[in-house]
Amino acid sequence: MSTQSKPSIDFCHGIWADGSCFSKVIPTLQAEGHEVMAAQYGLDTLAGDVAAVKRTLGRVSSPAILVGHSYGGAVITVAGTDDRVAGLVYIAAVAPDAGETVQSQLSKFPTEIFSHIEAADGRVWMLPEGVKYFAGDLSEQEQKVVWATHYAPAAGLFEQKLDGTAWRSKPSWYILATNDGAVHPELQRFLAKRMGATTHEVASSHVPMLSNPGLVLDVIRTAANAVKGSTAA
Repeated sequence: MSTQSKPSIDFCHGIWADGSCFSKVIPTLQAEGHEVMAAQYGLDTLAGDVAAVKRTLGRVSSPAILVGHSYGGAVITVAGTDDRVAGLVYIAAVAPDAGETVQSQLSKFPTEIFSHIEAADGRVWMLPEGVKYFAGDLSEQEQKVVWATHYAPAAGLFEQKLDGTAWRSKPSWYILATNDGAVHPELQRFLAKRMGATTHEVASSHVPMLSNPGLVLDVIRTAANAVKGSTAA
């Protein structure tokens, strides 16, 4: 362990988002003494996104906790096999096992938002009326900002898979959003149970880090304290 007294926190965003979606939790974690970065990746390929996270790990001290939202759960599942990663926090996220894809998981538990998308120019865009299924518990103004800043993934992103399943060997925490209209709550419940994660349920849309930042902070603190204790042992 480096001279950094607390684990670093590395955030990994989902589709229709970028690292700024964690803006309500980053300042508090920084003030509490964590090195924090939000990986920025292009949502072009899973391999490219994982590589970007590993580059970000090189800019903060070890050990680190990876926090993945939505599709970011697939990213941390692979990137989390890196030796610098000591723990994983999933926020309303997918978490493929070997041989699975994001699409294979989502298809088992369909949600309303995917009826409000449009494929164009090789990307998958969220239509304006879809934002209520993504972030319906935010204010109208915040929902408009979420839509205005949404970043469209490559059309084939959810069909890609890579080797590596970090939740099989690293401690995991899961924030389950019970009012999620993007990743079905029952899919979240199945995944959290399968990985043996410490699970926290919250009555939230797909974006609890924006609608319930206090709870998200508490879970990250819990994970950080557990990781700090295990690395000090």
